Amino acid sequence: MKSDNNSKNLPPLIIENIDTFTCPVCEGALNISDDQEAIKCSKCGQSFSCANGIPLLFYFNEREFNKKDVTDTVKSFYEETPFPNYEDVDSVSSFRKKAEKSVFARLLDDQVSYNSKVLEAGCGTGQLSNYLSITGQRSVFGTDMCINSLKLGYEFKEKNNLENVAFLQMNLFRPVFKPESFDLVICNGVLHHTGDPFGGFQSILRLVKKNGFIIIGLYHTYGRIVTDIRRLIFRYFGNRFQFLDPRLRDKTLSDVKRHTWFMDQYKNPHESKHTIGEVLQWFDKCGVEFINSIPKSNSLESFTPEEKLFKANPRGTKFDHFLVQLGMIFTGSKEGGFFTMIGRKKF
Repeated sequence: MKSDNNSKNLPPLIIENIDTFTCPVCEGALNISDDQEAIKCSKCGQSFSCANGIPLLFYFNEREFNKKDVTDTVKSFYEETPFPNYEDVDSVSSFRKKAEKSVFARLLDDQVSYNSKVLEAGCGTGQLSNYLSITGQRSVFGTDMCINSLKLGYEFKEKNNLENVAFLQMNLFRPVFKPESFDLVICNGVLHHTGDPFGGFQSILRLVKKNGFIIIGLYHTYGRIVTDIRRLIFRYFGNRFQFLDPRLRDKTLSDVKRHTWFMDQYKNPHESKHTIGEVLQWFDKCGVEFINSIPKSNSLESFTPEEKLFKANPRGTKFDHFLVQLGMIFTGSKEGGFFTMIGRKKF
């Protein structure tokens, strides 16, 4: 039965999987209250409520405060500007049609096992989480620190009776799941908005099962150069000359989408930039086997619409990486200078 969007009750998928959860404060076991409206830690006694069908399990990370705290700043930014939105979809069919314009999303849906357990850490408005939950019996959990973004994902889920997905508020530095809970963890466009991207990677990697997969998407050092130049122009000329961004020149784009894209790309309060070699070092340090990347890390290969995402590929040489990344100066800005790395957890 479809639930009320203002419901305080915990989603059935959360209740069914409560043994997978752990307290973000002390890592103790969590229990469901008798009225199914709250979650309480059996160890420290901390209680977590549920608002609009979304468990509020966010807990600030002291390490962020002791270093360079950007969590609250970025959280406030996305609470005001949730990205992306659902304004041009009104049904599952139209949503699927829109989602499958992304080759990456379509390949994920085709190739992620239908009975797998998936976490999207930093899901934003939950479009990928909702999309992956439509087919098969996957259990998909979308987490984000911004409640306004999560509400958009939850409202679409409820409107279309998507039973295999649940949304919850979480700090990825304080995960609320036990180690090795997921077959696949996806973290696209998130780590570069934290004060400690490598620490965030280590935090979510703990949640991946042995031989499970992790997908991370980051801003690229070279691929972001053109965007950085535009950002300087907008800063010094009062946001004029927005026609310099090809997406903002798209006349089919609504005012809302144009505004959210502009804010996300050019007004975000914090971002870092990374390289293929840097992420490969992360993989090596943490026992992760390189599997694939977008763009391909081997300069002689290209990513295709028939790509096998989870088939092992050569990681390429440093010279390969140089050539691929040099090309991103000219091509990367079309998608905001973004690159994606896929790895398999070895132990």
